[in-house]
Amino acid sequence: MSEIVRSGLNSVPVGQREAAEALGMSSFRVMWRIILPQAMRVIIPPTGNQLIGMLKTTSLVSVIAMQELLYSAQLIYTANFQTIPLLIVASIWYLVLTTVLSIGQYFLERHFGRSDRRTAVAPSEDAADIPVEHARVA
Repeated sequence: MSEIVRSGLNSVPVGQREAAEALGMSSFRVMWRIILPQAMRVIIPPTGNQLIGMLKTTSLVSVIAMQELLYSAQLIYTANFQTIPLLIVASIWYLVLTTVLSIGQYFLERHFGRSDRRTAVAPSEDAADIPVEHARVA
């Protein structure tokens, strides 16, 4: 996780910090308003993947007898001998949790990806409507 955050912070060009400091912003404000919003676009995808990967590997914890979803299902099916239905229920729970986290990651990526569209310069629609013979050439 530290490498993910470090690479995200390093992905923001140094000129961004220098420009903000030239405007007189404090270092906290530079980090909060300038650096972090740009770094989040790089940080969120691998962080979401790490979180989903950790959720999927929690089933491995059942080998060391820790209380988690698969281990709970194992305890129940040793009592009632309904192995397959309980394993299906456990896999559905994993699928639901993974889907919820993936959807949350999608919306976070979409939210932080919007900053590109807001700062990008869009071509003027009026310039396309001017006939070539009436356009000024500088």
